[in-house]
Amino acid sequence: DLPAKLINGGIAGLIGVTCVFPIDLAKTRLQNQQNGCRLYTSMSDCLIKTIRSEGYFGMYRGAAVNLTLVTPEKAIKLAANDFFRQHLSVDGKLTLVKEMLAGCGAGTCQVVITTPMEMLKIQLQDAGRIAAQRKLMPETVVAGTVEAKSPTAMQLTRMLLREKGIAGLYKGLGATILRDVPFSIIYFPLFANLNHLGKRGVEGPAPFYVSFFSGCLAGSTAAVAVNPVDVIKTRLQSLNRGSTEDTYSGVVDCIRKILRNEGPGAFLKGAYCRALVIAPLFGIAQVVYFLGVAEYFLALLPKKDK
Repeated sequence: DLPAKLINGGIAGLIGVTCVFPIDLAKTRLQNQQNGCRLYTSMSDCLIKTIRSEGYFGMYRGAAVNLTLVTPEKAIKLAANDFFRQHLSVDGKLTLVKEMLAGCGAGTCQVVITTPMEMLKIQLQDAGRIAAQRKLMPETVVAGTVEAKSPTAMQLTRMLLREKGIAGLYKGLGATILRDVPFSIIYFPLFANLNHLGKRGVEGPAPFYVSFFSGCLAGSTAAVAVNPVDVIKTRLQSLNRGSTEDTYSGVVDCIRKILRNEGPGAFLKGAYCRALVIAPLFGIAQVVYFLGVAEYFLALLPKKDK
């Protein structure tokens, strides 16, 4: 039922984000640095420098936003995919095209939560990179500017709503749709087919380890496939940048400037970080979902007398 699906999605999101958030922070910072402002050379270099300059909890900048909103986001995504698969199936069977349509529906539904979540998370994650640039690469900072204290998620939300209204929180919506819809179109059919192969003809749900590895493989494949759009989305949603870094007016302008100034390789920035984030995130999600963790706890609740 729907409550169980929503709870399972929420539990999976909370566990997954807690495990992989530092890698996600490294991904955002690697994607945002442009030629001439390269502060980090790799994921490990980024994490080491973050711990040195910001402490251990610096790796969890923006985690509160993610942990708060990932529950409804993952819940909507997984429950919507199930809903569309159920309504598109004939006698319990789905063609590949219908599986992709169900994924498309799930990806479209989730952006309502994903866009503002990513908008806030990216500002918080990237604040440390801007502060480190100020100290280590002062030539990238506009002359005369004063270092400002990193805002909180609530301060950012109020500022965006005050200056731009609800549209401020939905900056980069187009790029988010271009990332999340293709991701879901690839991920959900690939996961379903890998999971089915792992069952080897046995009736009932696949073993949990099959669901885990199917989620990991399908998630990492889809993540790398849509990484170029993720780079564009990250750049468009970043409000603060160094004086020598490009600003962008939209998706097309962002693509054109990245190709001209950084080359096509820039679209793969943070790809392996994103694969390392998404693989366990969706592996854990599918295990929680298929084990029926929420169903177990809901069954323990006292039944109402009819």
